[in-house]
Amino acid sequence: MFTWATAVFSQSLPPPATSAPASTLPTASATPKRQLAPFEASTPASLNPAWRVSGLPGNKFPLSQFDLTTVLGEPALRLVTQKSYGVLTHPWSGPAPAELAWRWQLAQGLPLADISTKAGDDAALKVCVMFDQPLTDIPFFQRAALSLARSATGQDLPSATLCYLWDSRYPAGTRGANPYSARVRYIVLNGTETATGQWVTQRRRIADDFASLFGAESAVMPPVVAIAVGADSDNTGGASSAYLARLRWVD
Repeated sequence: MFTWATAVFSQSLPPPATSAPASTLPTASATPKRQLAPFEASTPASLNPAWRVSGLPGNKFPLSQFDLTTVLGEPALRLVTQKSYGVLTHPWSGPAPAELAWRWQLAQGLPLADISTKAGDDAALKVCVMFDQPLTDIPFFQRAALSLARSATGQDLPSATLCYLWDSRYPAGTRGANPYSARVRYIVLNGTETATGQWVTQRRRIADDFASLFGAESAVMPPVVAIAVGADSDNTGGASSAYLARLRWVD
């Protein structure tokens, strides 16, 4: 599972509460004209520097592999894990559009992963949206844990993270909280019902998904501070491969 929380949170926190209907949660910003940078840089076969690679604090595990390739003529980012952890993060400031869209494909999953447990907290393919949720909206113990994590890492860690997963154990529609931190919550978009080796197109209305997972805490969707993609198999010691393409905001 994506997250700084995997490394710095040592306690399991409760799952998200049932939220109010998504239609009651307005967004806090208007649609901008800016767009996410592509994965590829102007130099052939080079990752765009707008996407920053990071691993776990202290480099406890090797970095997952991120490289550019072509799948049936379509340019794509390849994500490969081998007992590893890695995330590509694209910082964002200002208003965010209503929807995020992409295409992805799972080639080799992680059958031993179980996103509901700490021991199995791995994901072969994930797209995450990070928010600057007001600390006053966050439950006391979660707020205290976040403050401790920020102090320990020296980083301004996001106060809320929503991750979309392709999972090898649970079916599409599964939702929950990361077993290390309830500040990270997930939705399985493709799961056991989806065959590997095929492209699937996704398009998500961010405010609706934020409402379903964090709406009980915040009446307005907070600003987006980053988009991240990643893959990890550090907890289960497995190996995986996947592809991601055309990640973009949709007006």
